[in-house]
Amino acid sequence: MAYGNELTVALLAVQRATLLTKRVFHEKAKGTVSKDDKSPVTLGDFGAQALIISAIKRNFPNDEVVGEEEASVLRANNTLREQIWDLVQGARLENSDAEDKIGGPIQSVEDLLDAIDHGTSAGGPKGRIWALDPIDGTKGFLRGGQYAVCLALIVDGDVKVGVLGCPNLPVDDSAPLDENVSSDQTDETGKGVLFSAVRGEGATSRPLSRGALQQSQPIRMKDLTDVTQATFCESVEAGHSSHGDQAEIAKLLGITKSSVRMDSQAKYASIARGAGDIYLRLPVSKSYVEKIWDHAAGDLIVREAGGEVTDATGKSLDFSRGRTLSENKGVVAASKGVHAQVLEAVKTVLESK
Repeated sequence: MAYGNELTVALLAVQRATLLTKRVFHEKAKGTVSKDDKSPVTLGDFGAQALIISAIKRNFPNDEVVGEEEASVLRANNTLREQIWDLVQGARLENSDAEDKIGGPIQSVEDLLDAIDHGTSAGGPKGRIWALDPIDGTKGFLRGGQYAVCLALIVDGDVKVGVLGCPNLPVDDSAPLDENVSSDQTDETGKGVLFSAVRGEGATSRPLSRGALQQSQPIRMKDLTDVTQATFCESVEAGHSSHGDQAEIAKLLGITKSSVRMDSQAKYASIARGAGDIYLRLPVSKSYVEKIWDHAAGDLIVREAGGEVTDATGKSLDFSRGRTLSENKGVVAASKGVHAQVLEAVKTVLESK
């Protein structure tokens, strides 16, 4: 398999980091602080980023990383710094099998901070660049809903490998989505999934586990031809995607089922395995620009599962422009059988505004 080593490292790194986030998920106090843009960041975000970047740097030392977090707040906060150090050390001990293969050079608190700060690449059209979101859907993480640990390898602007760790989704790929998926979730037995894809090799799911990777199975999008029967996924947060526009699009398409709202790239994963059919993320303002770490892994997984992903104008998502999708507006993901119909409805609604 092309990029086989990269896939293995990514799967093990995301699995180890996801297990760390699960420990924080069960804590009442998650060490939450606010970033400059007022968005929350937790102990889980910092710890997961440190573990994943350390694995990348051990195995692919010349690769760059575009990560969401940086360590300045930790350098100024002794308590948070020590809490994250304990979490990271605990995760490494719990996953000793994986540690032998992907462990990183985190031997001190300074190593941990440096690992987090290796995520400052500017991205761009050349070279090997990993896009990392250590906890996508932090607000879902805080409310007890869906979240995902997300990692993708971009080579010369093209996504080649994508992995999503979704601890609160059911292992059963045939499990239907329901309207309660955005809150009161657990990672109990029967939940926790690693989704992955390699360009040209298809997409898979496997149960999240400790240590060795579990057996994978292929996933495919549902072969949908009647768009009125579609299960429609959208973001929980109105600040991330226009709920009003999306409701108009659903009405225009004749979709009568209530939309399923969930946080994170768990939406990409859910439609890729056929639990949902359409994912829309429409811009809430003309100035809003998506970040590459919020879409790179999910975009590849959906496309390799037989789906189609474009922006609201029909252009493919362009991951070669740096840290953002500056050449794209919105996201339209659906099975190939209905994507054109969905896109036409999106254009009709947006052009009428």
